[in-house]
Amino acid sequence: MSSVPPPETAGRLSVVVIAYNDENLVGEAIRSALDQGPVVAEVVAVDDFSSDGTAAVLDELAARHPRVRVVRRTENSGGCGTPRNDGIHAATAPYVMFLDSDDILPAGAAEALVAAAERHRAPVAVGVCVRRELPEGRDVRWQPALYREPAVLETPDELRPLVHDTLCVNKIYDRAFLAEHGIRFPDGRFVYEDFLFTARVYAAAPRVAVIPDTVYVWHVRRAAAQLSISLDRGGVSNWESRIAAHRAAVETLAEAGRAELAAACRTKFLEHDLRMYARDLRLRDAEHRAAWWELTRAHLSGFADEEIAAAAAPARWAARFLLAAKEPRDLLRLSRLTANPGRLLPPYAGGRTDAVWAEDLPEARLDGMDELPLDGLPLVVDAVLRTGGGGELRFTVRDLYGRLAEAGPVRAELAFLPRGDAEPARTEKAELSAVTGADGTVEAWTARVPVGLTGLAGSGRRRGREGVQLWDVSVTVTCADGESFTTSLRAPDASQRRSVLPSSRYGVLLVQPYTTANGSLAVRIAPGARDGFRAVRARLRRLARSSQ
Repeated sequence: MSSVPPPETAGRLSVVVIAYNDENLVGEAIRSALDQGPVVAEVVAVDDFSSDGTAAVLDELAARHPRVRVVRRTENSGGCGTPRNDGIHAATAPYVMFLDSDDILPAGAAEALVAAAERHRAPVAVGVCVRRELPEGRDVRWQPALYREPAVLETPDELRPLVHDTLCVNKIYDRAFLAEHGIRFPDGRFVYEDFLFTARVYAAAPRVAVIPDTVYVWHVRRAAAQLSISLDRGGVSNWESRIAAHRAAVETLAEAGRAELAAACRTKFLEHDLRMYARDLRLRDAEHRAAWWELTRAHLSGFADEEIAAAAAPARWAARFLLAAKEPRDLLRLSRLTANPGRLLPPYAGGRTDAVWAEDLPEARLDGMDELPLDGLPLVVDAVLRTGGGGELRFTVRDLYGRLAEAGPVRAELAFLPRGDAEPARTEKAELSAVTGADGTVEAWTARVPVGLTGLAGSGRRRGREGVQLWDVSVTVTCADGESFTTSLRAPDASQRRSVLPSSRYGVLLVQPYTTANGSLAVRIAPGARDGFRAVRARLRRLARSSQ
């Protein structure tokens, strides 16, 4: 993207920045908008009655930058919708864009969006949002399949995939279009207000210009004292709010006669929202799970069979199970199935062409099990890391309705990936050995792979004050018929112990296998005597306390 806008785009965009008690971050957000250049006519900063130093930061920026205008609310709105509406009302440029106070706009984003909107006479233009994990700085593209190439979308079929992108911030909007259709955010404390705003936009049937450029950087701070709404999913009320926002979005599309988009919105709920919250169930207590189950079943009861069938596996399998079960059950199994990667843990009921969730739930069909490619199946590879003798990884590839037995797994390649890196630092290959059951049929395949923990530590990079390395492990299984699949390893024993090992290179290594939030095996390694001796002293203190 060019950093110098053509003359015809100058002064065409108002950027609305909303802020509440964010004095340390709002300045960076506003500066990123100003750095877009002349295309940005103004930055409208709306202070939602902050109680910290946010107002002073905004006043200082306005004093130094003529393009910054401050709007002050005299009471807190309780949400994001009202201050954004205030920003729309105060904006004067032809187009408006929204920026949260803890995010930034990348260079050239505004120019690229405005140029696309005006070139195609589109009242809405949209580009790529990336989620930047902080402090690591790792970027993950949001809904990457939607924005691979430039496009102009007009028909319902063309707009249907966009219901998967409910964000309001990676888009610009023609203010006259918003005014003509009375499109505003819901006021007050309406959580997930962008769901409803985006539905109102699509309900008005705009032409949408799509560009493959990155136009928004969404900062994800998982260690923040105050989590963002999208990260603060620990309480069941967050799920209740998300369901309410989704229901309102579907009703908006249906009432506008956009039945195709309403149906697509329900299918999107299964593929994204349901999976995201269901995979967290393993982290919740029994009371939370029961409340979640009740809310979810009540919401899914309004879905049509064809809307469920349109969802990709395993989302449609999860929905059918929840509707079939009459009481909370198998929710930890559901959590593993809806994780990324998904794993369907045994027992397996039915056959390859008539697979079901359980013998007593025949209506919970796992359809398509016989048609999915191997890399689309929720396969399970169990693994244990043994730290003796320099380290050895033992893993078992489990069959699923005979699909793997038919393909014939023959070899595996393990990849050791430093957390945050895109490429593995080490790979190890192994031949697989078949394990037969009592009836002589092959049930699984196993292998043992030397790890060389000292060498692994030497190829990694240290993180944090204690110099700890974090390693993810994946496996690619290749079969005799040419098919293959890649997945992370599952650690059935979540309580694998920490070990302090002698090392000719580092003196000692502190090694701890552990299970990630998605149920995958990962490894912490702390090379060096300081960290190892600290661990030894901590263990001795625990032993001393336990013997008293």
